[in-house]
Amino acid sequence: MTLWHGRFGGRPADELLAYTVSLPFDRRLAADDLTGSRAHVRGLVRAGLLSADDGSILLAALDRVGVELDEGSFAVRPDDEDVHTAVERRVTEIAGAAGARLHTGRSRNDQVATDLRLFAKRELTGVGHLVVGLEQTLLGRAEAAGDAYLPGYTHLQRAQPVLLSHHLLAHAWALARDVDRLVDTRRRLDVSPLGAGALAGSSLPLDPDATAADLGFAARFDNSLDAVSDRDFVAESLFDLAMLGIHLSRLGEELVIWSSEEWGFATLADAYATGSSMLPQKKNPDIAELARGKAGRLIGDLTGFLATLKGLPLAYNRDLQEDKEPLFDALDQVRGGLVAMTGLWSSVELHLDRMKEAADTPAACAVDLAEWLVQRGTPFRDAHALVGGLVRDSMERHVPLAELVEAHPALGVAAVELLAPGVAVTRRSTPGGAGPAPVAVQMAALREGLAAQRRHLDR
Repeated sequence: MTLWHGRFGGRPADELLAYTVSLPFDRRLAADDLTGSRAHVRGLVRAGLLSADDGSILLAALDRVGVELDEGSFAVRPDDEDVHTAVERRVTEIAGAAGARLHTGRSRNDQVATDLRLFAKRELTGVGHLVVGLEQTLLGRAEAAGDAYLPGYTHLQRAQPVLLSHHLLAHAWALARDVDRLVDTRRRLDVSPLGAGALAGSSLPLDPDATAADLGFAARFDNSLDAVSDRDFVAESLFDLAMLGIHLSRLGEELVIWSSEEWGFATLADAYATGSSMLPQKKNPDIAELARGKAGRLIGDLTGFLATLKGLPLAYNRDLQEDKEPLFDALDQVRGGLVAMTGLWSSVELHLDRMKEAADTPAACAVDLAEWLVQRGTPFRDAHALVGGLVRDSMERHVPLAELVEAHPALGVAAVELLAPGVAVTRRSTPGGAGPAPVAVQMAALREGLAAQRRHLDR
């Protein structure tokens, strides 16, 4: 029996039920549906629309359904089109006549919106904690890196030496922004739609403010039409998760490159790598590659849902049923990616000698030579041209750059010292830069930031 059978003279066509059913995926909202229903029952009792005895009967029935769901004994029927129908049907079986009062003053429209907001609040918080865990792993690796350095790249070409800790912290700062976005999205979605009804509220003496407080929401809806049709929070969540997935993709891409024999910066732990079905020697970075590949899937979840929202009239439309699968998928993929990438980055062996060797090319210190000239009065553009000419001359004539620098009247022996291994990276002194002093400040700031992120997530 459907929740709307009274208006119709016959049962729904099997084809309609098969196409519109959402129970196979929205049953993930069962716990939140029970939470919302308990708050609704308490609100009905407060409003005098439900006796205290019937309220107790319904709350006990809802608790029993919760036990059945936890135990896996909850039986689904073919005509249970969604989780809300299934729960109400089972509550009515348990509670008898009192069950017919459960849906008083409520529509599936405000019910499902409430369930999904409860779900999103909890799940985004969980994802945020996993992101903080990955940040902590990167911070730990950065602290352990000490004074190790590697080439910094632009256009995937060696540019300047940077501390390895600085490089790892760059990823951590990007992840910190992801946490900020998740917390901010959670703040905006922290609004209860319960009491909006199908679209226009109710003539019954309901108190949406009290129900919102009961459910732990920060506020109740302002406009009933908006309350049942708003899925901005789903779109925002999907963007946050897609952006996070892109950051995981970049982390993965670097390990793909670093672990190649051509670069040789890293060796993956056996537990976090795979082999080849044909080639015995292979150790493949599948986690890193999947993190890279799943970013496209997350972008698809976002763009697909935005297309669903485009042009929908007020208020509720069945199109909005399509909000759940992309959100569930994005959460699952990101959660799995965070756990796997945290394990990967915590276990990877980094080859610091190989990184140092790659960074210790004299040409990587070219800008230090130019800045040395600037400090002595040479205009930067002239210094840039002078040093660039020396680099070109060194490459074309196969003469060590140090010899040309020593012989040049504007440079000399003092400038040659800038080309010594490890010197250039120590010269980066501006705030936020890649040298030892600014990186130490950075690490302290990130430690404090991680503590603040945990507080925000636990709030």
